[in-house]
Amino acid sequence: MKRSAEPFGVRICGTGSCVPARVLSNDDLSKLVDTNDEWIVQRTGIRERRVCDLSREGTFTMARDSLKNALDAAGMKGSELDLIIVGTVTAEMTCPSVAARVGAALGAVPAAAFDLSAACCGFVYSMNLAQALIQSGQFRTIGVVGSECMSSIVDYTDRTVSILFGDAAGAAILKRDPDPRIGCLYSTMGADGSGWSSLYIPRREQEVPECDRDSPIALGHLRMNGKEVFRFAVTKFREVIEDAMSKTGLTPESVGQVICHQSNIRIIESAREKLGLPSEKVFINIDRFGNSSAGSVGLCLDQLWRAGKIEKERPFVMVAFGGGLTWASGVWRI
Repeated sequence: MKRSAEPFGVRICGTGSCVPARVLSNDDLSKLVDTNDEWIVQRTGIRERRVCDLSREGTFTMARDSLKNALDAAGMKGSELDLIIVGTVTAEMTCPSVAARVGAALGAVPAAAFDLSAACCGFVYSMNLAQALIQSGQFRTIGVVGSECMSSIVDYTDRTVSILFGDAAGAAILKRDPDPRIGCLYSTMGADGSGWSSLYIPRREQEVPECDRDSPIALGHLRMNGKEVFRFAVTKFREVIEDAMSKTGLTPESVGQVICHQSNIRIIESAREKLGLPSEKVFINIDRFGNSSAGSVGLCLDQLWRAGKIEKERPFVMVAFGGGLTWASGVWRI
């Protein structure tokens, strides 16, 4: 496909999401590990999270269903997609990709398909990449998904990680549009690999750094240095939002919604207060769904979209940070 000489935009045609039916409350967790509801809520803002029945649900099924819901919302069929990108770190298999299986399940063959690994930034990274690929003229219609079955990599005998994470998926359909005023106005993506050991999933003993050799968490499960991640997140979250708003001329009054990765209520509230953003413009669902990594921002976007809170008159901002360590933002106008 050749790029047109005429400028064009990228439209979000529809959104979708999927969460498991099973609820894991803080009281449920207190039966598995030494913790309680008050302790968890005070430190994270989380009251409950959704977890998959791993015998029949997982990253693939949630990705499939969230993208199907987004296609339905857009009034489209899978066969209309040119590409599927799935942001995830919890794929059931490294080969084939979750995206390829989703494409087959939704009749999107022969659409291109691949998974993208950027931890909690997976959905925002994927949205930014999809926008660029459409702008290049290479693709016309792309399905973007963030899907994570975090319960498959969480060690529920360790309270440092088990209290935080839940399972969820969110999706969006992006399509080339003749109106050049819509789409992604500004985006950024970054990483600092020197901090990788603060949040990682080791598969073999030799992948565990000396400083973490005494960790009781089993191999193949997520490990996190909570203090280091919190320190990084509090600073980087605010910087990334400030950068996105500054580069696009947005103010707390002119921005629509700021859709933050649902990492920790204290991190989100700290950034909101320092930026002077009113509470109604910073969506929160961590209390009900926990931290669902790459599923987080897509789930928030779908809930806001379906509630009619994404306005045409006001651009919205998506922002995330995660393992890598990575960070990303995107400012969008619909």
